[in-house]
Amino acid sequence: MTDLPPTDAPPTEPPPADLPPTPWRRAAGPRPPFRAVPLRLLIPNLVTLLALCLGLTAIRFAFEGSIEWAVSAIAAAAVLDGLDGRIARALKGTSRFGAELDSLADFVDFGVAPGVVLYVAGLDAVKSLGWLTVLVFAIACALRLARFNVTLEDPSMAAWRKHFFVGMPAPAGAIVGLLPVYLRLLLTDASSPPHFVGAEIAYVLVVALLMASRVPHFSGKSIGRVPQVYVAPVLIGLAAALLLIVNFPLQSLVALSLAYLAAIPWSVRRYLAMARENG
Repeated sequence: MTDLPPTDAPPTEPPPADLPPTPWRRAAGPRPPFRAVPLRLLIPNLVTLLALCLGLTAIRFAFEGSIEWAVSAIAAAAVLDGLDGRIARALKGTSRFGAELDSLADFVDFGVAPGVVLYVAGLDAVKSLGWLTVLVFAIACALRLARFNVTLEDPSMAAWRKHFFVGMPAPAGAIVGLLPVYLRLLLTDASSPPHFVGAEIAYVLVVALLMASRVPHFSGKSIGRVPQVYVAPVLIGLAAALLLIVNFPLQSLVALSLAYLAAIPWSVRRYLAMARENG
């Protein structure tokens, strides 16, 4: 008869702790310090960083005397700033990190860079007074961005108020604030002695006040889908606008600036009307 093993044999001892880790031990171990980030979160941030590079490049162009190229870089940064948020929402890649990065980039692109361009393009003729104007413009941009970030976290904001910005948006402030530079490039040589510097200072301070104020401005973010019947006219209009901007950039920027300033009273009137309708 074959001997059977005793039923009361001691259990198998656990493996020593110094054995190489097995797959099940790696899975049960501590989580890795870094986790994978989806590509859809990176794309909007890359667009924001590209806009930041354009803003910094505009400062370089200004120091080198290439004012027209500096203006073009700021305008391109404004276009990218309008795209990064829409790309993030389309890809469902919005994040708090992206919002903070966008805010910091906006201060450089639309607060610092336009101020440097304004100073180098003509306000340097009055030295300290011109630099003080640039400082006020940059501070107004910073205050505008800080208030915008706080407003985003306000859950009590009425839905209809999301159709308006409180104060002039930073990208619009940069494009509109550079209007004296556009006119200087169109009417005279950028290196010629400045004319009407006092009027330029007053204009820039008014734009800074509009950014820091609570004057409502219509928000383009509220524009939804285009009805199918209007798709062809809208595409033709966009193509025509793009061709005009490419062939006549300064004239187009002057027209956009004047049109935006003319639309401010309409925005205020519409805001007050909606406030009365919603109590």
